[in-house]
Amino acid sequence: MPIFKSNTLDHYIVKVLGLFAGLFLLALFWLLKTAHWQGWSIGVALVIVALFLLMAITRFKGRILSAFDRALLHIDALKVEDYNQYAKSEFSRGVTAQFHTELTLLSDKMQSHKSQYDQHAMLLYQLIDQLDTPMMVFNQKQKLTYANTAFAVLYGQPWQMFRMASPKFLGLKQVDGGWQLPGKEQQWHVSQSEFIDSGERHQLLVFANIGSAIRASQLNAWQQIIRVMSHEIRNSLTPVSSLAESLGDKLQSSREKQALALISERCFHLQDFVNRYSSLSQQLNLHLQAINISLFAERLTGLFATNRLDFSIAAETLWVDATFIEQVFINLIKNAFEAEAQNVDIQFTQFKKKSVINIIDDGYGFTNIDNLFVPLFTTKPQGQGIGLTFCRNIIEQHGGTIEMQNNPGAQKGMIATLILPPAPTERHSPSY
Repeated sequence: MPIFKSNTLDHYIVKVLGLFAGLFLLALFWLLKTAHWQGWSIGVALVIVALFLLMAITRFKGRILSAFDRALLHIDALKVEDYNQYAKSEFSRGVTAQFHTELTLLSDKMQSHKSQYDQHAMLLYQLIDQLDTPMMVFNQKQKLTYANTAFAVLYGQPWQMFRMASPKFLGLKQVDGGWQLPGKEQQWHVSQSEFIDSGERHQLLVFANIGSAIRASQLNAWQQIIRVMSHEIRNSLTPVSSLAESLGDKLQSSREKQALALISERCFHLQDFVNRYSSLSQQLNLHLQAINISLFAERLTGLFATNRLDFSIAAETLWVDATFIEQVFINLIKNAFEAEAQNVDIQFTQFKKKSVINIIDDGYGFTNIDNLFVPLFTTKPQGQGIGLTFCRNIIEQHGGTIEMQNNPGAQKGMIATLILPPAPTERHSPSY
């Protein structure tokens, strides 16, 4: 019937019960009139019954709607992931009680799923935190909500110092839908992805240092060239060397013997030259330990007894392979004195638990600093172009970095900066 149509349940209840109450009052009026009640008596009786019916309708409506109101409160709690609030049914049995029971079961199931999700998310964040690759998470308002420990590699401080910072504040620039990090000494490739967490869309940025990848690619190209050259050179040198030795045994002239001996010597030298280059990118077997910097400085002083070395030591130990790191220092110091340096100043400091070493000389520096670490490149008449590449290979396999630049504070000289990671949590007695 059109009279019973309504857009809301409460209006529907009022209409239906109001109609029946009206019919009841009409029937009561007819009965009282038939019983010959006085007019005022009928009026009073109808008013009293009407009030009673109104109270009954209001109470009935309240109890019906109360079941839905409690269910709505329960649903509101579910929306904000509060699974500890439960709505008690207005009726202990029947469809309303069953409805609330199902809501409670749904709440428990969602609580279980959320607990599993939280555990998985916690494990994922713990895994991310252990990675050496910097990662950042921005919420849908483009605010930093999480980053891993490697964040400090980019900004030198824990990510908590930049909580809720914007990408612009962090120096990130969005170009063609992607992110870039200009202004950093290292080259970083930024990859991005999106995920949903707690009903919000988040963006995950992963930073990959492509500088080392580019260097590895370049070094691999050099290795391939060297392997081809080595094969051809060895195939040519072996018969030449054997022939020279054979002829040297047969000839009587000392001058001719000297010439053939020189040929054999140069063949051996060229073989050794090729072998050294072929080992440039090999993985080193590092034996890391804590070495005492003061004792290490005394050892370097003894190795360069005829040269002037000045040390400034503001740290106690280095966590390195003593043999390989000594070779790095020997190469760098030797390069400085070969560049006509009169003095080499070596500074040992610590910054954010990392070891920082500056090797400063007053030599003539480099005119083509972009090619310092290019294999085979050298400005020395007798150089082989392997020393600095070998040094960088050692430092990077320690997990550190090496940078070289002409001294900006002087008219000549070089500054080599070595940054090495800190020792692990376990402490060892310094050696050397």
